[in-house]
Amino acid sequence: MPEHNLIWLFLPLLFIVAFLYASVGHGGASGYLALMALFSFNPSIMKSSSLVMNIFVSFIAFFQFYRGGHFTWKLLLPFIITSIPASFIGVYITLDELTYKRILGFLLIFPILRLLGIIGKESDTVKELNWLWALVIGAIIGLLSGMIGIGGGIILSPIILLLHWGNMKQTAAVSALFIFLNSIAGLVGLLSKGTVIDDNIYNWVMIAIAGGMAGAYIGRKFLSAKALKTILSLVLVIASIKLLTAENK
Repeated sequence: MPEHNLIWLFLPLLFIVAFLYASVGHGGASGYLALMALFSFNPSIMKSSSLVMNIFVSFIAFFQFYRGGHFTWKLLLPFIITSIPASFIGVYITLDELTYKRILGFLLIFPILRLLGIIGKESDTVKELNWLWALVIGAIIGLLSGMIGIGGGIILSPIILLLHWGNMKQTAAVSALFIFLNSIAGLVGLLSKGTVIDDNIYNWVMIAIAGGMAGAYIGRKFLSAKALKTILSLVLVIASIKLLTAENK
């Protein structure tokens, strides 16, 4: 639970994170981890909690973008061929608490830049997917996902857009299912290691689902909410700084 009994602040922020991540086809794991880091959650429950919420929110996001006709297996397949087994393997790579925080803090830079529109801008030109590069990228993202407890969409979607392999909504749809599958692989790996899921996860999942449903619908229809994205970016910046400057206890 959040320190200083700040649950009243944690829960609405959780809703906003799920809303905004789902609006761009993400499950929100990096945002959930950032919030939990800000509120000084026990690291032992952070990975499993973020992955459980990720699974629900990313599926909701995928469903909405799929309904809109934006999903294509051709764009997803090479990434998941390597990412799913790599994500499962990544869970078994043990990181000390400080290294974990440093890597997570660095990875938060991606959603910050993505939310602010600095990277991953849409292009009018869509190029043919390079399968070899996609397989390599999928493996790297999957490994990082398993190690940290994320779905990997925060890395995948900017790459797809930067390399012009898909448009904005195709990328959102593909990223959502990519996150969903990677998160399941990562969670299965954690459970096989004997990880216990926090009892409060049921409440957090319900709030994340509500935010995810609203965000995915808005994202499919409008892709707006600039002010909220700026606010979330600020929260992630603070969390990233806290994680990158953390010291050994």
